[in-house]
Amino acid sequence: MSLTNLWAAFAAMVVMGCGAAAVAGNTDSKDPKSAEQLLQAASKGDAAKVSALLKQGVPVDVRDASDSTPLLLATAGGHVEAARVLVEAGADVNLQNRQLDSAYLLAGARGELEILRMTLKAGADLKSTNRFGGTALIPACERGHVEVVKTLLQAGVDPNHINRLGWTGLLEAIILSDGGPPHQAIVRLLLDGGANVNLADRDGVTPLQHARARKQTAIANMLTAAGGR
Repeated sequence: MSLTNLWAAFAAMVVMGCGAAAVAGNTDSKDPKSAEQLLQAASKGDAAKVSALLKQGVPVDVRDASDSTPLLLATAGGHVEAARVLVEAGADVNLQNRQLDSAYLLAGARGELEILRMTLKAGADLKSTNRFGGTALIPACERGHVEVVKTLLQAGVDPNHINRLGWTGLLEAIILSDGGPPHQAIVRLLLDGGANVNLADRDGVTPLQHARARKQTAIANMLTAAGGR
């Protein structure tokens, strides 16, 4: 299996893991039934019910069987208002589940810009990493989330962080993309944001070499202009 297909397979696992309905498990609450209701409400995006349960005293950071919190489940579903209620109630945006996803990391990877901004304001750990050893920036680069990349760079995420595959955000924006306009914009943001244009992969292949091999002419031209070799 190629690295690209392997990455896609793992990404599918995330969708199944975080998108699943909340189930009985490690709810970490004296009232498991109410905790379960909060997890389910967050997963469905029922902001009114989430608010009501929190007012009844259900802990904001209860966990389901996969150790996902209500905020993480709301983020996985793209439920902005439910996420807002939870963040405003003090939900920990950095708590990670068994797959090492947190609301902050998942919002970056999924392109949930509004939720991402909430997590940043609530103290997201910019150095936290997912199970691939990557920051929130790296999957955002790969998936073409231009505004997310811009927001994370402005927040101070390191553009030269290397994940366990030996790739930076710049490398992923090239290796795992078609080189189209969104990824061109991301490459420009990374270069302007301090990305090392010549930081190679584990095999010593530079971003420019990867871009040329993939016939990504526009990106190759940007890298060359920035001193790429």
